[in-house]
Amino acid sequence: MTEPAIRVDAVSKWYGSLVAVNDVSFEVQTGITGLLGPNGAGKTTLLKLIGGAAAPSQGSVRVLGGDPRTNRAVHRRIGVMSEHEATYDLLNGRRLVELAARLHEVPDARAAARAAIDAVDMAEAAGRRVATYSRGMKQRIKLAAAFVHDPELLILDEPLTGADPRHRVEFQELLHRLAAEGRTILVSSHILEEVESLASRVLLVVSGKLAAEGDHHAIRAALDERPYHVQVVCSAPRRLAAALVELDTVDSVQVGEDGDVVLLSRNVAAVQQSLPALARDLSIRLTRVEPLDDSLESVFEYLVER
Repeated sequence: MTEPAIRVDAVSKWYGSLVAVNDVSFEVQTGITGLLGPNGAGKTTLLKLIGGAAAPSQGSVRVLGGDPRTNRAVHRRIGVMSEHEATYDLLNGRRLVELAARLHEVPDARAAARAAIDAVDMAEAAGRRVATYSRGMKQRIKLAAAFVHDPELLILDEPLTGADPRHRVEFQELLHRLAAEGRTILVSSHILEEVESLASRVLLVVSGKLAAEGDHHAIRAALDERPYHVQVVCSAPRRLAAALVELDTVDSVQVGEDGDVVLLSRNVAAVQQSLPALARDLSIRLTRVEPLDDSLESVFEYLVER
Protein backbone atom coordinates (compact mmCIF):
# COMPACT_ATOMS: atom_id res chain seq x y z
CA MET A 1 0.00 0.00 0.00
CA THR A 2 1.21 3.48 -0.84
CA GLU A 3 1.12 6.31 1.67
CA PRO A 4 -2.50 7.51 1.89
CA ALA A 5 -3.20 10.99 0.60
CA ILE A 6 -5.06 11.74 3.84
CA ARG A 7 -4.58 10.14 7.25
CA VAL A 8 -6.85 11.22 10.11
CA ASP A 9 -5.77 9.55 13.35
CA ALA A 10 -7.92 9.70 16.52
CA VAL A 11 -8.91 13.29 15.76
CA SER A 12 -11.22 15.35 17.94
CA LYS A 13 -12.12 19.00 17.62
CA TRP A 14 -14.03 21.03 20.16
CA TYR A 15 -15.04 24.64 20.48
CA GLY A 16 -15.54 25.31 24.18
CA SER A 17 -18.13 22.77 25.33
CA LEU A 18 -19.19 21.90 21.76
CA VAL A 19 -17.58 18.74 20.38
CA ALA A 20 -17.66 19.02 16.59
CA VAL A 21 -15.53 15.94 15.82
CA ASN A 22 -15.17 13.05 18.25
CA ASP A 23 -12.26 10.57 17.97
CA VAL A 24 -12.40 10.04 14.21
CA SER A 25 -9.88 7.94 12.27
CA PHE A 26 -9.74 7.08 8.57
CA GLU A 27 -7.46 7.07 5.52
CA VAL A 28 -8.15 8.31 1.99
CA GLN A 29 -6.35 7.07 -1.12
CA THR A 30 -6.22 8.54 -4.64
CA GLY A 31 -9.61 8.81 -6.34
CA ILE A 32 -12.95 10.21 -5.20
CA THR A 33 -14.09 9.69 -1.62
CA GLY A 34 -17.46 10.89 -0.38
CA LEU A 35 -18.00 12.38 3.07
CA LEU A 36 -21.68 11.84 3.81
CA GLY A 37 -23.76 13.07 6.72
CA PRO A 38 -26.68 15.27 7.75
CA ASN A 39 -26.22 18.99 8.30
CA GLY A 40 -24.35 19.63 11.54
CA ALA A 41 -22.71 16.18 11.52
CA GLY A 42 -19.15 17.56 11.58
CA LYS A 43 -18.33 17.25 7.87
CA THR A 44 -17.25 20.87 7.39
CA THR A 45 -15.08 20.77 10.50
CA LEU A 46 -13.34 17.63 9.22
CA LEU A 47 -12.72 19.30 5.86
CA LYS A 48 -11.24 22.35 7.60
CA LEU A 49 -8.89 20.11 9.58
CA ILE A 50 -7.80 18.28 6.43
CA GLY A 51 -7.37 21.50 4.47
CA GLY A 52 -5.29 23.12 7.19
CA ALA A 53 -7.83 25.83 8.07
CA ALA A 54 -8.14 24.50 11.63
CA ALA A 55 -5.97 22.52 14.03
CA PRO A 56 -7.27 19.42 15.82
CA SER A 57 -7.83 19.64 19.57
CA GLN A 58 -6.60 16.07 19.81
CA GLY A 59 -5.07 13.55 17.41
CA SER A 60 -3.26 14.20 14.15
CA VAL A 61 -3.97 14.94 10.48
CA ARG A 62 -1.45 14.21 7.73
CA VAL A 63 -2.08 15.23 4.14
CA LEU A 64 0.23 14.33 1.25
CA GLY A 65 2.83 13.27 3.77
CA GLY A 66 2.84 16.46 5.87
CA ASP A 67 0.91 18.69 8.24
CA PRO A 68 -1.52 20.83 6.22
CA ARG A 69 -1.63 23.38 9.01
CA THR A 70 2.08 24.14 9.24
CA ASN A 71 3.67 22.81 6.04
CA ARG A 72 3.38 25.49 3.36
CA ALA A 73 4.57 23.14 0.60
CA VAL A 74 1.74 20.72 1.43
CA HIS A 75 -0.81 23.52 1.61
CA ARG A 76 0.10 24.62 -1.94
CA ARG A 77 -0.86 21.15 -3.21
CA ILE A 78 -4.41 21.42 -1.85
CA GLY A 79 -7.43 23.03 -3.49
CA VAL A 80 -10.43 23.92 -1.33
CA MET A 81 -13.99 24.83 -2.26
CA SER A 82 -15.99 25.84 0.81
CA GLU A 83 -19.77 25.64 0.90
CA HIS A 84 -20.41 29.03 2.50
CA GLU A 85 -17.36 30.88 1.17
CA ALA A 86 -18.32 34.32 -0.12
CA THR A 87 -17.25 35.42 -3.59
CA TYR A 88 -15.91 38.80 -4.67
CA ASP A 89 -19.12 39.88 -6.38
CA LEU A 90 -17.58 43.07 -7.80
CA LEU A 91 -15.16 40.98 -9.89
CA ASN A 92 -16.11 39.11 -13.01
CA GLY A 93 -15.60 35.35 -13.12
CA ARG A 94 -12.35 35.53 -15.07
CA ARG A 95 -10.76 38.00 -12.64
CA LEU A 96 -11.87 35.90 -9.67
CA VAL A 97 -10.17 32.77 -11.00
CA GLU A 98 -7.07 34.73 -12.07
CA LEU A 99 -6.84 36.13 -8.53
CA ALA A 100 -6.85 32.60 -7.12
CA ALA A 101 -4.10 31.64 -9.59
CA ARG A 102 -1.95 34.58 -8.54
CA LEU A 103 -2.44 33.82 -4.85
CA HIS A 104 -1.08 30.34 -5.58
CA GLU A 105 1.77 31.91 -7.57
CA VAL A 106 0.88 30.13 -10.81
CA PRO A 107 3.41 31.26 -13.47
CA ASP A 108 0.85 32.05 -16.20
CA ALA A 109 -2.25 33.02 -14.22
CA ARG A 110 -4.30 34.03 -17.28
CA ALA A 111 -3.73 30.80 -19.15
CA ALA A 112 -4.41 28.71 -16.05
CA ALA A 113 -7.62 30.65 -15.33
CA ARG A 114 -8.79 30.24 -18.92
CA ALA A 115 -8.26 26.46 -18.79
CA ALA A 116 -10.03 26.10 -15.43
CA ILE A 117 -12.98 28.23 -16.58
CA ASP A 118 -13.31 26.20 -19.78
CA ALA A 119 -13.29 22.99 -17.73
CA VAL A 120 -16.34 24.09 -15.73
CA ASP A 121 -18.17 25.39 -18.83
CA MET A 122 -18.18 29.03 -17.68
CA ALA A 123 -16.34 30.64 -20.62
CA GLU A 124 -19.41 32.46 -21.96
CA ALA A 125 -20.19 33.99 -18.53
CA ALA A 126 -16.58 34.66 -17.48
CA GLY A 127 -16.81 38.35 -18.38
CA ARG A 128 -19.90 38.94 -16.23
CA ARG A 129 -19.74 40.13 -12.61
CA VAL A 130 -20.08 37.31 -10.11
CA ALA A 131 -22.96 39.20 -8.49
CA THR A 132 -25.09 38.36 -11.55
CA TYR A 133 -24.44 34.60 -11.30
CA SER A 134 -26.98 32.04 -10.12
CA ARG A 135 -26.07 29.83 -7.15
CA GLY A 136 -25.09 27.01 -9.49
CA MET A 137 -22.89 29.31 -11.58
CA LYS A 138 -21.16 30.58 -8.44
CA GLN A 139 -20.45 27.00 -7.42
CA ARG A 140 -18.83 26.30 -10.79
CA ILE A 141 -16.66 29.43 -10.78
CA LYS A 142 -15.59 28.61 -7.21
CA LEU A 143 -14.60 25.14 -8.39
CA ALA A 144 -12.50 26.67 -11.16
CA ALA A 145 -10.75 28.84 -8.57
CA ALA A 146 -10.18 25.78 -6.37
CA PHE A 147 -8.23 23.79 -8.98
CA VAL A 148 -6.69 26.58 -11.07
CA HIS A 149 -3.27 25.83 -9.52
CA ASP A 150 -3.50 22.11 -10.47
CA PRO A 151 -3.62 20.69 -6.90
CA GLU A 152 -3.10 17.03 -6.06
CA LEU A 153 -5.91 17.11 -3.49
CA LEU A 154 -9.30 18.73 -3.96
CA ILE A 155 -11.55 19.31 -0.93
CA LEU A 156 -15.12 20.15 -1.94
CA ASP A 157 -17.78 21.03 0.63
CA GLU A 158 -21.34 20.46 -0.71
CA PRO A 159 -20.26 21.43 -4.26
CA LEU A 160 -23.54 20.46 -5.96
CA THR A 161 -25.70 22.83 -3.92
CA GLY A 162 -27.76 24.95 -6.28
CA ALA A 163 -26.72 23.12 -9.45
CA ASP A 164 -29.39 22.21 -11.99
CA PRO A 165 -29.62 18.59 -13.30
CA ARG A 166 -27.53 19.23 -16.44
CA HIS A 167 -24.74 20.93 -14.53
CA ARG A 168 -24.80 18.16 -11.92
CA VAL A 169 -24.03 15.62 -14.62
CA GLU A 170 -21.31 17.83 -16.13
CA PHE A 171 -19.83 18.46 -12.69
CA GLN A 172 -19.70 14.73 -11.96
CA GLU A 173 -18.01 14.05 -15.30
CA LEU A 174 -15.45 16.76 -14.56
CA LEU A 175 -14.61 15.29 -11.15
CA HIS A 176 -14.19 11.84 -12.66
CA ARG A 177 -11.78 13.30 -15.25
CA LEU A 178 -9.79 15.06 -12.52
CA ALA A 179 -9.62 11.87 -10.47
CA ALA A 180 -8.50 9.88 -13.52
CA GLU A 181 -5.51 12.21 -13.77
CA GLY A 182 -4.31 10.89 -10.40
CA ARG A 183 -5.84 13.42 -8.03
CA THR A 184 -7.43 12.76 -4.67
CA ILE A 185 -10.88 14.30 -4.30
CA LEU A 186 -12.79 14.48 -1.02
CA VAL A 187 -16.35 15.67 -1.57
CA SER A 188 -18.99 16.17 1.12
CA SER A 189 -22.75 15.94 0.73
CA HIS A 190 -25.88 15.26 2.79
CA ILE A 191 -27.49 13.42 -0.14
CA LEU A 192 -26.63 9.73 -0.51
CA GLU A 193 -27.54 9.59 -4.22
CA GLU A 194 -25.06 12.39 -5.00
CA VAL A 195 -22.25 10.57 -3.25
CA GLU A 196 -23.16 7.26 -4.91
CA SER A 197 -22.81 8.81 -8.37
CA LEU A 198 -19.42 10.33 -7.54
CA ALA A 199 -17.45 8.30 -5.04
CA SER A 200 -15.97 4.82 -5.02
CA ARG A 201 -15.73 4.99 -1.22
CA VAL A 202 -18.00 6.67 1.31
CA LEU A 203 -17.40 7.86 4.88
CA LEU A 204 -20.58 8.33 6.93
CA VAL A 205 -20.40 10.92 9.70
CA VAL A 206 -23.02 11.85 12.31
CA SER A 207 -22.74 13.83 15.52
CA GLY A 208 -19.01 14.17 14.97
CA LYS A 209 -18.42 10.41 14.80
CA LEU A 210 -17.57 8.06 11.95
CA ALA A 211 -20.68 5.85 11.65
CA ALA A 212 -19.64 3.61 8.75
CA GLU A 213 -17.29 3.41 5.77
CA GLY A 214 -17.02 1.41 2.55
CA ASP A 215 -18.24 1.45 -1.03
CA HIS A 216 -21.78 2.58 -1.75
CA HIS A 217 -23.03 -1.02 -1.84
CA ALA A 218 -21.85 -1.54 1.75
CA ILE A 219 -23.41 1.75 2.82
CA ARG A 220 -26.71 0.87 1.15
CA ALA A 221 -26.66 -2.52 2.90
CA ALA A 222 -26.11 -0.81 6.25
CA LEU A 223 -29.02 1.54 5.61
CA ASP A 224 -31.29 -1.29 4.45
CA GLU A 225 -30.73 -3.14 7.73
CA ARG A 226 -32.25 -0.28 9.66
CA PRO A 227 -35.83 -0.77 10.97
CA TYR A 228 -38.41 1.90 10.16
CA HIS A 229 -41.49 3.10 12.02
CA VAL A 230 -44.63 3.35 9.89
CA GLN A 231 -47.82 5.04 11.01
CA VAL A 232 -51.17 3.66 9.86
CA VAL A 233 -54.45 5.48 10.44
CA CYS A 234 -57.50 3.30 9.84
CA SER A 235 -61.10 2.58 10.88
CA ALA A 236 -60.28 -0.37 13.18
CA PRO A 237 -56.79 0.04 14.62
CA ARG A 238 -56.87 -2.82 17.15
CA ARG A 239 -58.09 -5.38 14.63
CA LEU A 240 -55.45 -4.25 12.16
CA ALA A 241 -52.72 -4.35 14.82
CA ALA A 242 -53.66 -7.93 15.73
CA ALA A 243 -53.35 -8.94 12.07
CA LEU A 244 -50.09 -7.06 11.51
CA VAL A 245 -48.41 -8.90 14.38
CA GLU A 246 -48.75 -12.12 12.37
CA LEU A 247 -46.76 -10.77 9.40
CA ASP A 248 -43.12 -11.88 9.09
CA THR A 249 -42.17 -8.43 7.76
CA VAL A 250 -43.36 -6.67 10.94
CA ASP A 251 -41.13 -6.62 14.04
CA SER A 252 -43.56 -4.96 16.47
CA VAL A 253 -46.89 -3.11 16.58
CA GLN A 254 -48.31 -0.47 18.92
CA VAL A 255 -51.69 1.24 19.07
CA GLY A 256 -51.34 4.90 19.98
CA GLU A 257 -53.52 7.06 22.20
CA ASP A 258 -55.00 8.75 19.11
CA GLY A 259 -56.05 5.42 17.64
CA ASP A 260 -53.25 5.16 15.11
CA VAL A 261 -51.14 2.03 14.55
CA VAL A 262 -47.35 2.34 14.61
CA LEU A 263 -45.42 -0.65 13.32
CA LEU A 264 -41.69 -1.36 13.16
CA SER A 265 -40.39 -3.11 10.05
CA ARG A 266 -37.11 -3.74 8.25
CA ASN A 267 -38.95 -4.26 4.97
CA VAL A 268 -41.30 -1.32 4.56
CA ALA A 269 -41.84 -2.00 0.86
CA ALA A 270 -43.24 -5.47 1.61
CA VAL A 271 -45.49 -4.03 4.31
CA GLN A 272 -46.83 -1.39 1.96
CA GLN A 273 -47.62 -4.07 -0.63
CA SER A 274 -49.43 -6.42 1.77
CA LEU A 275 -51.26 -3.79 3.83
CA PRO A 276 -54.04 -2.91 1.32
CA ALA A 277 -54.98 -6.58 0.79
CA LEU A 278 -54.92 -7.19 4.54
CA ALA A 279 -57.20 -4.22 5.19
CA ARG A 280 -59.57 -5.32 2.41
CA ASP A 281 -59.86 -8.85 3.82
CA LEU A 282 -60.66 -7.40 7.26
CA SER A 283 -63.04 -4.75 5.86
CA ILE A 284 -60.90 -2.01 7.36
CA ARG A 285 -60.65 1.41 5.70
CA LEU A 286 -57.11 2.85 5.50
CA THR A 287 -56.86 6.63 5.87
CA ARG A 288 -53.10 7.21 5.92
CA VAL A 289 -49.88 5.16 5.72
CA GLU A 290 -46.56 6.97 6.08
CA PRO A 291 -43.03 6.41 7.45
CA LEU A 292 -42.25 8.40 10.60
CA ASP A 293 -38.45 8.42 10.57
CA ASP A 294 -37.02 8.27 7.07
CA SER A 295 -34.77 11.34 7.40
CA LEU A 296 -30.99 11.13 7.02
CA GLU A 297 -30.62 12.23 10.64
CA SER A 298 -32.62 9.27 11.95
CA VAL A 299 -30.81 6.83 9.64
CA PHE A 300 -27.38 7.99 10.80
CA GLU A 301 -28.39 8.02 14.46
CA TYR A 302 -29.35 4.37 14.11
CA LEU A 303 -26.00 3.52 12.52
CA VAL A 304 -24.07 5.26 15.33
CA GLU A 305 -26.12 3.64 18.12
CA ARG A 306 -25.76 0.07 16.81
